[in-house]
Amino acid sequence: MKKLLKYMLTAAPFLYMILIWVMSSNPDDAVLRIPDDGVDRFVKESLHLVEFGILYGLFVIALLAHAKLRFTLNFTAALISIFYGFVDEIHQSFVPYRSSTMIDAAKDLIGVTVLFWIVNRTYFRNPDHGLTKKMRRFEDYLKKD
Repeated sequence: MKKLLKYMLTAAPFLYMILIWVMSSNPDDAVLRIPDDGVDRFVKESLHLVEFGILYGLFVIALLAHAKLRFTLNFTAALISIFYGFVDEIHQSFVPYRSSTMIDAAKDLIGVTVLFWIVNRTYFRNPDHGLTKKMRRFEDYLKKD
């Protein structure tokens, strides 16, 4: 059962990347359309801040599942997430009814950077932090086969 969980957690960031690609291949109102245009735009613009932070978080969880969360791999996961955000913005520039701006790319970068900062301030620098303890327990749970 733990092996299956490890496989699922390893696949999760890549499946999420596919989901991002599919979603950004459609018009921005293909899934959700809020009647108030201002609220609709605000919600969808705000999602840039979390969308790629979630991607990075899934990479962190995958690394934890294999007890491989080290600073270098953590930094690499953040770079991959940021790079994929840029690739997604380029992709959106070719999709009708979608927009692609540097501001959106900056929001993607900020989302990843904030979570990267949190992981570094807790997991790598503060072993007594509650989040660190939970991450280590999760890591230890999956280590035991």
